[in-house]
Amino acid sequence: MAIRLWGLVIVCGFLVAGCASAPKPPRQPDDACAIFTEKPEWRKAARRAERRWGTPMQVQLAIIRRESSFRYNATPGSTSAYGYPQAIDGTWDWYREDTGRRGAKRTEFADAADFVGWYTDLSQRMLGISKWDGFRQYLAYHEGHTGFRRGSYRRKAWLIAAAREVDEYARTYGEQLRRCRMR
Repeated sequence: MAIRLWGLVIVCGFLVAGCASAPKPPRQPDDACAIFTEKPEWRKAARRAERRWGTPMQVQLAIIRRESSFRYNATPGSTSAYGYPQAIDGTWDWYREDTGRRGAKRTEFADAADFVGWYTDLSQRMLGISKWDGFRQYLAYHEGHTGFRRGSYRRKAWLIAAAREVDEYARTYGEQLRRCRMR
């Protein structure tokens, strides 16, 4: 009996420790400077993705905020979308194959930022969308390149509103980052 009880205590301890170490969303998601002050590793990751792909940090943040509210394990439940970037399985597999980052995880912010950079780079090359254009980049991100080309978003008022929100986040984050000099 004592051994079972001790085993139960150990298992509960691991569960509590696991929950305590799970990444939490930033406390001030409206403030890019506060996000990067609280999570300096995110700043490094976003900067690295910006250098690699040319996608501004503020656009990366805006897309990830809209997709997951900065929750590492976000899931809509109705698709295979998962993690910070809400990338579906097929697109995530394409990213890992195309970039050689086979161990990349949707639950790691650095990998999510790199994914967003990669995807927006593709959108620029395939569709001619500026990497600074949060509105159109988000439409292509959400609908896929084929859906964007077909204009499937035009029949979705809610998606156009979401893309405007992403664009506004990106503009606000950009202004904040210039003020606090975290670029």
